[in-house]
Amino acid sequence: MTDPTGGDRLLDAVAQAREALVDDGAQPGAHRGAVAEGTWAVAHYFEADLVGYRGWQWCVVLAGAPGSDEITVSEIALLPGSDSLLAPAWVPWNERIAAGDLTPGDVLAAEPDDPRLVPGQVDTGDEFRAESEQTDPDDIAQAIGELGLGRKRLLSREGRDDAAQRWYDGEFGPTSAMALAAGHACCSCGFYIPLAGALRAGFGVCANEYSADGRVVSAEYGCGAHSDITGPHGAGSPAYEAYDDGAVEIVSTAVRQAAIGQTPVRVSAE
Repeated sequence: MTDPTGGDRLLDAVAQAREALVDDGAQPGAHRGAVAEGTWAVAHYFEADLVGYRGWQWCVVLAGAPGSDEITVSEIALLPGSDSLLAPAWVPWNERIAAGDLTPGDVLAAEPDDPRLVPGQVDTGDEFRAESEQTDPDDIAQAIGELGLGRKRLLSREGRDDAAQRWYDGEFGPTSAMALAAGHACCSCGFYIPLAGALRAGFGVCANEYSADGRVVSAEYGCGAHSDITGPHGAGSPAYEAYDDGAVEIVSTAVRQAAIGQTPVRVSAE
């Protein structure tokens, strides 16, 4: 509720609010309304026709006091409206990173509590436990599949060696740009799933969505998203010396030539 002698007077002070904007160098447009910010403060809003600020508006906060006819300008601001063009909400870098963003030389450390990784001594169920009292039918089926039973034709040694050579020399081999820039190899990475059979020692599948996800990689391949990589600690160090904008710099300047043919005199500006 506004005071009939104070608040209403502030609501009617459109001209004074506009004058405050003009004195501040702005060019306000039409008055869009006023909102009481308490008994003795009112915010006046004006259209702002500024390049790059579509839908924004000028806001002038006027204030008064009981027993006084004086109106003071408390604040001037440029504020966004309901249809303003605004920058998207800030998203942390680790939530913005996507598959395919990793390039040679980049380092992408996994979070300490990354749910995709567990300590090495934890049983994830990937290995068959020989000490189990009962044999799991799924384990038997897996062993049969690895032996190739039930298939009419199997990959020959020559075919296997050819594939291994292609993979070794390819994009995910140890001589690729990504691997040469990496400091860790896949064979020690938690995201590395070794292949079965004769190729187990040399190749596996990457399970890191930010790297070679779902592709066969050499055990000697590497990237900046290795599970053992840790993020930097501390606040870091500045890349450049701090610029002291309070220092006075004395430079030599040329005095404008007073007459044709007169030699300019150089003086120091202090």
